Amino acid sequence: MTPLDRKALWLVGASEGLGRALARRLDARGAQLILSARNAGRLDSLCETLNNARSLPMDVTDADSVRRACDKVGHLDGLIYNAGSYEPMRTTDWNSDAALAMCDVNFMGAMRVLGQIVPNFTAQGHGDITLIGSLAGYRGLPAAIGYGASKAALISLAETMRFDLRGTGVRVRVINPGFIDTRLTAQNAFYMPMLMTPEHAADRVIRAMRKRRFRTDFPAPFSWAIRGLRHLPDWLVYRGR
Repeated sequence: MTPLDRKALWLVGASEGLGRALARRLDARGAQLILSARNAGRLDSLCETLNNARSLPMDVTDADSVRRACDKVGHLDGLIYNAGSYEPMRTTDWNSDAALAMCDVNFMGAMRVLGQIVPNFTAQGHGDITLIGSLAGYRGLPAAIGYGASKAALISLAETMRFDLRGTGVRVRVINPGFIDTRLTAQNAFYMPMLMTPEHAADRVIRAMRKRRFRTDFPAPFSWAIRGLRHLPDWLVYRGR
């Protein structure tokens, strides 16, 4: 039996893009799915195409909405936090509302959900947590106000949880994709190296979930280049700026 067979998994951020593709892939592998997002109609239409999934609408930016959903979710073997918000934004074009909205969904939303679920997992002595980060979280990049910082925070959160959950029976992993062809990245006016389809990215996520590895970055070699930036001196990275 693999970690996905007949497991009860809560996929948060299931209505579009990578989340929608993940739901289809996990359903095909026999998982029992609880699917959450703000758009109830999109969730319902997705559930109609799946074998064993139910819709649980939730707004991760609303603590009451998260608490109500957690009260209804029932027994869980695993949580996948994929909720994400993105808007390209340079510091010179700072939009506080948009920047804060990205942080609220990408990081604070995860904090709200995990704050409800982690105590349950530790009490039952098992649980599987997958956080969908981004390669953009490894180093400050142009036009990434809000998005890059929130994904960096999510990666840091996963690293802390890995330390603290040792010996509890609860496993945590962070998966950092590169560019995925979705309605969010369609906003980008720049070239996106190694752009993936949601289906290709979903296959990579599931492959990572089937392993014990804590951190998975893809696609290579683009992910190697992004992580390599962390080791370059600042004078070289910001040369001419």
